[in-house]
Amino acid sequence: MAIVVLETRLTASDIKKAREEYSSYIKITADLKQQLVAIGGEYHADAEQLFIKTHGSKQRDIWGGGYNITSHTFETNAMINLQPRRNKSLEIIDPAIRKNFLTLVKRKLRRIKSLL
Repeated sequence: MAIVVLETRLTASDIKKAREEYSSYIKITADLKQQLVAIGGEYHADAEQLFIKTHGSKQRDIWGGGYNITSHTFETNAMINLQPRRNKSLEIIDPAIRKNFLTLVKRKLRRIKSLL
């Protein structure tokens, strides 16, 4: 279970590690407040816990989604998005949060298609 926190520029090695669990899908977990993005892992919750333990992230700031390698599309659904008082769906419902998530992950992963 390889989780890669993108601290610098995305590399082909990062993508290879992130694809260890799922060959055609890369899980993406992001802390919107700290502008952190992690890719890979079996569950979004694994990266969520990594953020909380090593970066002091708050659960309310962490959202999940993914990148579909076949269709080259970003997605905004994950179990960690279920937050009973804020988000009652796997999908990020709030348009502002969804936009912030997509803006951050697209910026951090802007080279993904060329590195596959």
